[in-house]
Amino acid sequence: MANLATKTDLAARLGRDLTCEEDARLDALLADASALVRSYTGQNFGPATSTVTLRSQAGMILLPQRPVTRVTSVIAIGINGAPNVGLVDWWWDGLDKIRLGAGTFVINLPEVWWDDDDGYPGTFAVTYSHGAEVPPDVVMVVCGMVLRTVTAPTAVGGITSETIGPYSYRLESAGIGTMVSLSEAERKTLDRYRRTTGMISVRVG
Repeated sequence: MANLATKTDLAARLGRDLTCEEDARLDALLADASALVRSYTGQNFGPATSTVTLRSQAGMILLPQRPVTRVTSVIAIGINGAPNVGLVDWWWDGLDKIRLGAGTFVINLPEVWWDDDDGYPGTFAVTYSHGAEVPPDVVMVVCGMVLRTVTAPTAVGGITSETIGPYSYRLESAGIGTMVSLSEAERKTLDRYRRTTGMISVRVG
C-alpha cells in the first residue's frame, strides 16, 4: 500500500533539501506514519478495489471505505448449509450505502431463506472500488508526524537531570526521534474521516 505522503511533500514543508541522514530514515518513517493514520481512521485512502464481508442493518449495508466510486457485486453468504447467492435486487445510493431488496428477483432462492427465521443471510460479500487522491489534510498530518520525528534533537532515549540550588529533577525520555506519533491536534484533524457507527444483523424482507 502506497505511503500517504512523499519525500517531495516533506521537502516542500521543510523548506530545504533533506540531508543524507534524514533521507536514510524517510521511507520507514513515512510507512510508519501512513500505517498509523490508516489504523486511526479506518480508511485506506488512495484508489483501490476491495471485497469485504459486512452485516446488514435494516436492509442497508454501510460501506466502510470512502469515497465509494463503484459497487460491482453483492453476494449473500449462506448459513445453515445454504449456498452463497449473488443478488441482483440491490441499489447503491451513490455515496456509501447499499439498499437490499427482498430477494424476490433471485431464481431458485434456497427455501431455507423463507422457511427458517434464522435462514436468511445477515452477511454479504461486497466488491467495490473506493478511494481517490489522498486529501491534503491527511498529507499534512503525515508530513507533520515524520518531520517532527526526523528533525528531533535526539533520536535516543535517556535520563535528563538538572539541579538549581537546592532543587533538582530527573526525567526519563523515550527519545522523540525514534518513532512517529499522533498528536491530539492531528487526531482532531483526522476525526472527520473516522467511522464510529456499528452494524447489526437483521432479517431483510
